[in-house]
Amino acid sequence: MLFRLPEAASVVENPDPEALKELTAQMPNARPTRYGNLNVQTEVVNRSKGSTFIVTDEPDGQNQAISQEEGERWAELQDEYISGQAMVVVDGYIGNDPELRVPARLYVEAANANIAGMQQQLYFSPKGEELEPELTVIYTPNMKAEGFPDDRLIAVDLEQGVTRVLNSDYFGESKKGGLRMWNKLVYDRGGIPLHAGCKIIPTERGPRVGLIVGLSGTGKTTTTFTRQNGSLPVQDDFVAWMPNGRVLATENGCFAKTFGLNPEDEPTIYGAVTQPDSYLENVSQHGDEVDFYDTNYTSNGRATFPFSLIEAASADEIDQAHFLLILNKNENIVPAVAKLEGPQAAAFFMLGETTGTSAGGADEAGKFLRVPGTNPFFPMPHDLQGNRFLELLAEHPLEVYVMNTGRVGGPESDERSRKVRIKHSSAIVKGIAEGTIAWERDPDFGYLAAASVRGIDDPEILQPKRLYERQGRGDEYTALVERFKAERAEFLRGFPSLSDEIVAAVA
Repeated sequence: MLFRLPEAASVVENPDPEALKELTAQMPNARPTRYGNLNVQTEVVNRSKGSTFIVTDEPDGQNQAISQEEGERWAELQDEYISGQAMVVVDGYIGNDPELRVPARLYVEAANANIAGMQQQLYFSPKGEELEPELTVIYTPNMKAEGFPDDRLIAVDLEQGVTRVLNSDYFGESKKGGLRMWNKLVYDRGGIPLHAGCKIIPTERGPRVGLIVGLSGTGKTTTTFTRQNGSLPVQDDFVAWMPNGRVLATENGCFAKTFGLNPEDEPTIYGAVTQPDSYLENVSQHGDEVDFYDTNYTSNGRATFPFSLIEAASADEIDQAHFLLILNKNENIVPAVAKLEGPQAAAFFMLGETTGTSAGGADEAGKFLRVPGTNPFFPMPHDLQGNRFLELLAEHPLEVYVMNTGRVGGPESDERSRKVRIKHSSAIVKGIAEGTIAWERDPDFGYLAAASVRGIDDPEILQPKRLYERQGRGDEYTALVERFKAERAEFLRGFPSLSDEIVAAVA
């Protein structure tokens, strides 16, 4: 049954980018920058995990849920609210594969036109054709949902293909609103959705396709956009790994974190967000000058830009991936890179160990987390992710690595610790693509640790045990090894349907 949009006082249907920018410029919280783009300061500065609920009468025990009756009640209340509002419709596709792309729609208050403008940059254009959406996001940033955390509600009806967002003006709820539902579609079609970037790296043995899985804020975008041998990005945030081995794109643009952005470390992203066609969100601004280092309001400043503004590769010709990086932003004994094999790869994929960032809100920032698949947007039991990953890995083998983008030996406050810098990670990605890294078996965890990487002259970030032993902290290292093994096994045992092979791989 086709879903009908609720009637509004007025509707602007699929305005062009210029019209959306003009509507955004009328917002009292939008300011022009010296680059000619607009910077919007929102009241909500990150995604609202605690306010996100699956609409179902059969909760899975892993995702928050509200009943169908409660979901319908709030749908009626939102429809009634919309009847008095000016709204904007933006249509497009999630994905660009002619056979598997998913028609999607955003219906948002015109008072928050930046959300429509930003989403339009991420959708693949329907190019004038009429589409009937499979997935719809109905978005009322100015309507409270009293009784829910922060009077905010993100109600995800997977069966109907509709997500309703109430009382959040953060753009990420639009972007993830569609992609969260898309996750289920991909799984139902035999694939696995990956919270991942994708890039193509030229090498002497041919182009190598890399997937970069990571929680928001762990360096997924940075790793995707850094250049090795003239590499080009394909996707920034989500891809589908399908049962035939193909990798499918989702978005036609990028939603990038802007903290610390500078033209030396990240020239491609910096250039893209400092021009007229990008949108900024919650970036510090004084006069018309933006400051990517000022975090007084939030460290989760963001920007969107279309891939047409940069040199990028297309996913159309990608028949297979060659390697997958699992990014962990840690501060302990996880090395800068480790090579994983068989069920162990699926185990570390499920563990998703990292330090939380501001993207996940105050409850996650700075805390050690385990997020299965580093994908907090998977709307079904996470056991399904691990088992499907192991199945696809067996059918379409690719190299899998865990890559620490944080520190080894302790937090930044500990002067004995070492930072894994962007140049280190870039050298590792280059070495993986070219096949030049020398590996040796780690006696404690069983994965392969890098003995040497061209471009890295600090062996202690490659093998943290050396750092701990040189500093007289050998007992501390041994205790951490035992703790991690026990905690990892306990965590994986918490997923009742997860393959025994995966659980045993961390013992």
